[in-house]
Amino acid sequence: MEQPDETSMHEADKAAIHQKALQLPATSAETELSWWQRAVFYEIYVRSFKDSNDDGIGDLNGITSKLDYLSDLGIDAIWLTPFYPSPQVDFGYDISDFKNVDSQFGTLNDFDLLVGEAHKRNIRVICDLVLNHTSDHHSWFVESRSSRNSPKRDWYIWADPKHGGPPNNWSSAFGPTAWKWDQRTEQYYYHFFHEAQPDLNWRNPAVENAMFDAMRFWLAHDVDGFRLDSLNCLFKDLHLRDNPVLPRLRPGSRTEHEQELKYNVDQPEIHSLLRRMRTATEEYAKGRVLIGEVWTKTLDDLARYYGSQSDQIQIAFNFFFANVPKLNAVLFHTQVEQKNEALRGKWTAYVLSSHDMPRAYDRYGDGVHNDRIAKLLGIMLLTLRGTPFIYYGEEIGMVTAEPRIISEVQDPLGKQYWPVKKGRDGARTPMQWDTSANYGFSGHTPWLSLAPGDATRNVAAQIADPHSILSLYRRVIRLRRHSPALHSGDYRSAGDNPSVFTYWRATPHQSMLIALNMSPESQELRLDFALPRSVGEFRQVLDNLNTEAQGVVKHKLRLSPYQAVVLELQTRGVVEGSRGTAEATF
Repeated sequence: MEQPDETSMHEADKAAIHQKALQLPATSAETELSWWQRAVFYEIYVRSFKDSNDDGIGDLNGITSKLDYLSDLGIDAIWLTPFYPSPQVDFGYDISDFKNVDSQFGTLNDFDLLVGEAHKRNIRVICDLVLNHTSDHHSWFVESRSSRNSPKRDWYIWADPKHGGPPNNWSSAFGPTAWKWDQRTEQYYYHFFHEAQPDLNWRNPAVENAMFDAMRFWLAHDVDGFRLDSLNCLFKDLHLRDNPVLPRLRPGSRTEHEQELKYNVDQPEIHSLLRRMRTATEEYAKGRVLIGEVWTKTLDDLARYYGSQSDQIQIAFNFFFANVPKLNAVLFHTQVEQKNEALRGKWTAYVLSSHDMPRAYDRYGDGVHNDRIAKLLGIMLLTLRGTPFIYYGEEIGMVTAEPRIISEVQDPLGKQYWPVKKGRDGARTPMQWDTSANYGFSGHTPWLSLAPGDATRNVAAQIADPHSILSLYRRVIRLRRHSPALHSGDYRSAGDNPSVFTYWRATPHQSMLIALNMSPESQELRLDFALPRSVGEFRQVLDNLNTEAQGVVKHKLRLSPYQAVVLELQTRGVVEGSRGTAEATF
């Protein structure tokens, strides 16, 4: 009989120690994950990233010029916000042609160049696909509103008046009513968002065919997947029943009440559509990913968008995580545990900032330790089990710079509900590259006012500073990439200190303990809470307060306010297994 070699016995003993120490399931293994599960994504708000032709607006060639920066940062995939032809009422989310590039962002050749250069650097490209609506300038809608007898009339949702007013009580995300009267044809059309963004009628097979054709167009241009905008809005109640009205007023309004969106989102027909969309995508090209922007009431509702057979979207953004209201270890721990319970192994996307919400730097900062907290958040984002999405500028601690007066507001949402809601402009200010004019974003006055900041809040300054937020991001991404536990391992909560969010990431051969002190006081963390026997010690491999590893930690860890550390378990001990008692030192 062939004897096992020394190396295989060594690895078997090491795996047994990790499984026993961390109480991993016996079947736990370093599973081969898809590229989008291992990847670090980076959202680029195209208008604000880099202007290559000095017109004050970011563009595709500007992004191409910064691919080396993104590669050095460790980014595996970029998500581009809409760059298609658009009147720009909602800054690209009102599309007038799904198969082209808006001239202010470049040309189709520029897009192909961007994709090709990104792929040379092993960076994948994700397009933002707006499925729910078009611009009112789109040729489809122009034809649809031309006559009640138009062949494209039922490409959109038209309805007769009811009691002399709109067909029902549905409100818009951008105002008190979701219905716009069309004088020419004497009917209302429906718009969940701005009135210049009429909703498509996805019950019409012609609409599905046209939108699938648009997806195939971009797949033919080698995109690696799609972020599916406002995914749960696609279908509406066939009978247009009124939504229940809630007692509370909408923020910014003295007359509008919130509604339970019972009949105009999360309709059951969406799931069969997503199965067809997934099939169509995979039939065209394997290895592409569908990422859903899905705002649901519960995590259980969110789980349904994956499909019972995992045959709908591959990833959904976890906005419940993004909306944890304050920096609090119990709240973040609870949200992650609730996600794990609801999704039951389905993959999630973790995000803390985006073009639709204020930046995490401000939301969680205390005004004194903001940089330290930003580093802590970066470590959390990049070490949880899931796909992390970094929002441009998050890696340098860009701030939310809200408009000071209403004349500065660009966002239609801010114009509608000023001053209670100042809109989303504050999270969309131009990227800060260096200390030159306009932070190196453009040689022209930018389309949106620049964020105020000190001389270090830019890429050039932070690359040169080993203690900067950017340098921390680069270190943790590098650690994640080379650590099987961090990119592929199981997650298990740990610790009993309510001020410290503590968790394991582990494979059978590597175990990482992450400890995040989310309080303004020093905290002590005992390190024997998860080790039923003395099986080893910890090596500190990452720290948001120190640039160098701090060596071996054995029984307890003292954490400064808002300190975050990553520890690797160095196994050493005796494990009882099926082959008897094996002793190994690692």
